[in-house]
Amino acid sequence: MSDVVETTEEPPLPPPIEPPRKHSVRLVDDDDLKRSRLTVLVRLLLAIPHLIWLSLYATLAIVMGLANWIVTLIKGRPSERMHRWLVRFLRYSIYAYGYLYLLGNPYPPFHGTEGSYPIDLTVEGPDHQNRLVTAFRIVLAIPALILNWVFGQVIQIVAILGWFVALALGRMPRGMENLGLYCLRYQAQTWAYLLILTDRYPSLTA
Repeated sequence: MSDVVETTEEPPLPPPIEPPRKHSVRLVDDDDLKRSRLTVLVRLLLAIPHLIWLSLYATLAIVMGLANWIVTLIKGRPSERMHRWLVRFLRYSIYAYGYLYLLGNPYPPFHGTEGSYPIDLTVEGPDHQNRLVTAFRIVLAIPALILNWVFGQVIQIVAILGWFVALALGRMPRGMENLGLYCLRYQAQTWAYLLILTDRYPSLTA
């Protein structure tokens, strides 16, 4: 009687889990949390020139965004020149609001050149975009705009509380800054989606 050798087959390995794809619009945080008490005290007054310039800049950005929407509908991808211009506008808005909300300490420049401020913004592209999604971009963005408004209230509360803390300690607590940056990042992704800089929907996770 011959011996029967039993062989056991190892179960197949599960397919590797791919890490989630990073959003094409990302914040870069190189802030050291230190705050000048004097500039914190008068932060709102110091930010007024930037808020005025940003409102003028935004008016032109709306027109440019509409033109970029038309180009993307026709060609299936944004205009490279318009993309670069709108990215600079969006980055500058991050500099201005980052300063206003005490998320950065240095006075920001009046331009959106990458690497000019501790709270920075990177935007990939321009990439191919789905024409159907582009056509209904404003409608699709409504849920994100509602959440964007909520985060706008949250970041203002963080800035008010942070103002008192920064005056007392001369620094911004890491937890408060992280919450403020989370809100600011979502707002940047929402506006990038509306301005046709990306077809990735604003993300709550990355």
